[in-house]
Parts: sequence; structure tokens; C-alpha cells
Amino acid sequence: MIERCPRILRWTIAPEIPGALEMGDYLMTKGIVPCIGHSDATCEEVRKALLHGYSHITHLYSAMSTIVRRQGFRHAGIVESAYLFPELSSEVIADGCHLPGDLLNLAYRQIGPDRLCLITDAMRAAGQMDGESILGGREDGQRVIIEDGVAKLPDRKAFAGSICTADRLVRTMIQQGGASLPDAIRMITATPAAILGLERETGSVKVGRKADLVLFDRDVHIRKVFRNGILQYAEQEG
Repeated sequence: MIERCPRILRWTIAPEIPGALEMGDYLMTKGIVPCIGHSDATCEEVRKALLHGYSHITHLYSAMSTIVRRQGFRHAGIVESAYLFPELSSEVIADGCHLPGDLLNLAYRQIGPDRLCLITDAMRAAGQMDGESILGGREDGQRVIIEDGVAKLPDRKAFAGSICTADRLVRTMIQQGGASLPDAIRMITATPAAILGLERETGSVKVGRKADLVLFDRDVHIRKVFRNGILQYAEQEG
């Protein structure tokens, strides 16, 4: 199946499940980054996963383990592993909803912009105004409610997904996460490019890189967008 999908760059797995370590080894042979996420793994299990190519944590704090007690003994989880192991990079959904500013600031200060990147994790309703949408297939997907800047389940007891756009990530990391503008930009350009092994193609403004450029104002509101050097969007004057 992987051969049919040559553009797969990363694959998120719970490393504690049977076969996950072997899957990490296999993905490495295909040039795919094995990532840790949607998992109850302990720190010990994360440490083993590192030996099998796992190098990135999917949306830190979301759908993953933290400190647990088993028969009275405390065990660190994936969240703690993100801070413990310098060989691990991480990402955060910096929409101002999934994580509060204090946790964004903690991750920024302790992991740093060279190992922490920003991710929208957005569903089809990205950028949509309040209303309803569908998570998953249009015919058999989950109905969700868009309000307060995030997608919620119909009973409003849990988030159903992100509707964040990339410019909002940057604004949130600056305004709530305490990041500088250069670091916030790095976390959504150069750092994710390096994590995916694409730093020679994109992620920075250099000779030989793709001319995918975004021009924004001092409030990080998008004014122009270029793809391969060709103007794709320009905000209307007035």
C-alpha cells in the first residue's frame, strides 16, 4: 500500500501496541518519519521506540499519556518524554483552544523553536464561521458544531477537531505562547521542513528553495500569497 502512496511523509503510531516497533523500522526503510501519538505509552516505551526510528510527537498534550500510577508507582508518559529526550521533536495545535497559553509557553521555552513546530491539525471546516460541518466522509461522517474558534461534538462535551489556519497559529504563539515573531515563523516553516527532511526544498528563503511566500502585516494578517513565485492571493484594497 505504501508504494501506492509515494507522498506519505509521516505516520503516527501508538508505540506500545504489538508490531509498532517493527513498523517503525519498516517506515524508516521507506523514508517515512515514524511519529508517536494517540497513545498511552509510558516513558519506558517511548525510550524503546526511539531505537526503532521514532523521532517526533504528534500534537503534544492532545490524545496522549502523561504521568500515571500503576500499583502505586508513578510512570512518566509521552508528554514528559517530549521534554526528556532531545532527539524527539514535537508539534502543538496552537489555536488557543486545544492548549492554553501557559502550556504553549512551556513547550516553547523548554523544547525550543528548533524542535517544536506548529500544526493546524485542521479538518475541512478550517477558517469557517460558526455553524455546522462534517468530520470525516460527507455521507457517513460525524456532525460537528463550529463555535468558539474550534469544532465540537454535538453535545459540546469535547472538541471534535481544529478549524485553525496557519496564520492564526503564528498569532497565538506570539500573543499567548510568548514566542518572538522570528521563532514563531521558524516553527511553522524551517522546523517542520527539517523534521520531514524537506529543508533543501522549502522552509526558508534561499537560492534553490521553492518560492512559496506569504506576505503579512504587523498583526500577522495575510496580504499576499505566492506559490512557486506566482501570485495566488492578494487582499483586496479598501
